[in-house]
Amino acid sequence: MSSQSDPSEFSDEKMREVLRRQRAAHIADGPPSVELRIDRIDRAIGSLVDHADEIVEALVSDFGHRSREESLLTNVTGSIEPLKFAKKNLRKWMRPEKRKPMFPLNLMGAKAEVRYQPLGVVGVISPWNFPFNLTYGPLAGVLAAGNRVMIKPSEFTPASSALMERMFSSVFDETEVAVFTGGPEVGQAFGGLAFDHLLFTGATSIGRHVMRAAAENLVPVTLELGGKSPVVVGRSANLKSTAQKIMAGKMMNAGQICLAPDYVFVAKEQKTPFVEALRESVSEMFSSLADNPDYTSIINRRHRDRLEGYLSEARAQGAEVVELNPADEEFDSDENCKMAPALVLEPDDKMAVMTEEIFGPVLPIKTYEQVDEAIDYVNQRDRPLAIYYFGSDDAEQERVLSRTTSGGVTVNDVIMHVSMEDLPFGGVGHSGMGSYHGREGFKTFSHARAVLTQSKIDVGAMMRPPYGEKIRNMVKRQIKR
Repeated sequence: MSSQSDPSEFSDEKMREVLRRQRAAHIADGPPSVELRIDRIDRAIGSLVDHADEIVEALVSDFGHRSREESLLTNVTGSIEPLKFAKKNLRKWMRPEKRKPMFPLNLMGAKAEVRYQPLGVVGVISPWNFPFNLTYGPLAGVLAAGNRVMIKPSEFTPASSALMERMFSSVFDETEVAVFTGGPEVGQAFGGLAFDHLLFTGATSIGRHVMRAAAENLVPVTLELGGKSPVVVGRSANLKSTAQKIMAGKMMNAGQICLAPDYVFVAKEQKTPFVEALRESVSEMFSSLADNPDYTSIINRRHRDRLEGYLSEARAQGAEVVELNPADEEFDSDENCKMAPALVLEPDDKMAVMTEEIFGPVLPIKTYEQVDEAIDYVNQRDRPLAIYYFGSDDAEQERVLSRTTSGGVTVNDVIMHVSMEDLPFGGVGHSGMGSYHGREGFKTFSHARAVLTQSKIDVGAMMRPPYGEKIRNMVKRQIKR
């Protein structure tokens, strides 16, 4: 059943009605069996497999141009793998966890365990940069945990959102999964619904509004935000390999990734060869950019103008901007909003490239004399979604990891930790709260219910009035260091 075909027809009441029906079905049916959870996961996988080509076409429509291979890799394969991982491990995750009762109950036959219950109805607000991956990926944990789900995809990718609505409605009843498309007014109403849990992926500024709206109904939230993820290049790093990996991550989806490297620290004496290595790595991947099918467009003109504004400000304030444009092409009239990647060398900390999340193919380069300068710089700012370290100095690597805090870390590469489904993914501080992926996702979207089965011996008798010598002696024994 379709949740929506015309955004203008949508109303707050219709969304509340679907929420009511989903919650009523959840209560009436009880916790779904492992077989039903696997069936739901299989249906989600099947919808991705059956619509892979349409997903690519929708992304091209929304972006103007998007790399076919990147779309298949990130939005199709990258969505299927989390679902398969959950399916493979679901039975293990669902088992009650045995815990040890405390003295004296442990001596008298009491049993303690944690059972993981479905929360009920989970809301998912997904972003435009990876619309399918960041909708289907979280569903691995949501469906594995036995929940119903309501989804609000981004209005910036209307073709993808419409396709998702059709994909889900073809394999799920509206009481299982419902999709609501539309603009900011729909998103605002959606964020104010009384879900049992709400997952938001997007900008930190919007995350504040989502959290405020959720608080009205005491809805717990998982916020997957962004921030400025730094790269620390140690003196022991192989500059060629490091440059290749950094630029591969920075140019994937034209840098429109919450985990994209946002700025780089490199040793002062290595700046020039490092910049040259970055230039060479771009040329090796892309002989040209404007008509290259492997290079994705900026999502729209507004975002490209924003990025160009960052570069204009940097130039005006005296920073050196190095454009990495292998074929020396012009992009001003590009209808697809492509832009050449650019480096900003030694930017001032007050420039927008150093205060705003870039979300595009612009990479500031800063230098250090001692690696502690880079560590101090990171620690003086909001905690990032990721930190990346390159080098073969184990002691230095450990210093960077132990002296900083971030949502996650990849060593000697960028972004790749997000692809490890058995690792939790999430932010900290301004880059988010809570995590999902793998078992952590199952737990995030479950209620951990404590269950104590009392001993047949009435051990509570001594704790009821009138108190006697036994309780006084027991208390006396326990009040000690």
